[in-house]
Amino acid sequence: MFSGAHLKRRLGQYGAAWAIGFLVSGAGILIGCLFMDMMAAADLVLPFVLGGSGLALGFGGVMTLLSNQTLGTKLAVVLLALALVLPLLWAPVSAAVVIAFFADRSIEYSEVYAAFQIGISRALFPISEWVLGGAVFQSVWQAFQIVASVVGFFSALANIWPIIRRVLGPEPGREAA
Repeated sequence: MFSGAHLKRRLGQYGAAWAIGFLVSGAGILIGCLFMDMMAAADLVLPFVLGGSGLALGFGGVMTLLSNQTLGTKLAVVLLALALVLPLLWAPVSAAVVIAFFADRSIEYSEVYAAFQIGISRALFPISEWVLGGAVFQSVWQAFQIVASVVGFFSALANIWPIIRRVLGPEPGREAA
């Protein structure tokens, strides 16, 4: 079974963690700009907020796994956590990007930002190659085409069946009423 209420609560907590990561990172960088260069402030603040965001997501997942929720609910929460980890980690980084934009600075000079981009690229490239390259993508695409063809055939048949019945006339043994 599946508990939609628990999933909804976890998604609400995820949204709060995203907003808190964005706001804390932004506030930390802005306060740091009062005492040092913006890139130095971003390099100082981002690791802590990124780590805190990751810990918050992990804590929510562990709490769900230790709860008395059903296996389906636990699986759904863990899969959502895996799917949403990148957007959650992007929240503090996006605050730094917004501040750099308004300060007319290039965020690429931040060492933490560059390391974040490189790390994400190293993680996503093999996944994208596995999904979009080779046999897996071709098999999924072929299955999609087969299913789409079958659904399209039955949809067309359902649409033209009344016309075919009219052309063929009434069934033998039935009188026209």
